[in-house]
Amino acid sequence: MPTIDRLLDAGAPPVIAILRGVTPAEVVDIGAALIAAGIRMIEVPLNSPEPFASIEALQTEFGDEGLIGAGTVLDTASVDPLVQTGAKLMVAPNTEAVVISHAIASGLEPLPGFLTPSEAFAAITAGAKRLKLFPAFAFGAAYLKALREVLPADVGVWAVGGIDSDNLGEWIGAGAEGVALGGALYRPGNSAADVAAKAALVVAAWNRTKGNKQ
Repeated sequence: MPTIDRLLDAGAPPVIAILRGVTPAEVVDIGAALIAAGIRMIEVPLNSPEPFASIEALQTEFGDEGLIGAGTVLDTASVDPLVQTGAKLMVAPNTEAVVISHAIASGLEPLPGFLTPSEAFAAITAGAKRLKLFPAFAFGAAYLKALREVLPADVGVWAVGGIDSDNLGEWIGAGAEGVALGGALYRPGNSAADVAAKAALVVAAWNRTKGNKQ
């Protein structure tokens, strides 16, 4: 079963695709375009149409090679139907300790959102091993660099909000373990071909960033 650690160790780009607004009818084709491009972590936010149907479809098709999950998970009541899909990733825009602990107890990988150091340490205390800096663009990459000086070295931070192929490298350089992209990869109405083209730009940006780090 893929996990973030296993995918990163295997060389997958540290990129989560956010498919906000995707429908069950199109999600498999969109997912196939992402997987083919090399993006192997996908979330469907729960404020999308029939999100659990889309998540289950992605998990059925790609669960052996990618990490599938839900985004915008705000309460424990949303955790249990996510578990039933077989998906393993739970992303939230906020820090809610009871949701984090319930997700962990249910076998999910939580990626809770934070903006302040207090929220970050509350999420870590609740058991989170990775955090989502959101909205990242609000304070910029310099803010993440400052946060990294006080956060535990073994806690990964993923930058979310305002990330695209042009600035991905800046966030990785500031200490982000990874990034999650919404509109830079998918917007409602985009075709699978549209997503494939966007994904190619993102993966190319990651490859340039990776090359600069080596």
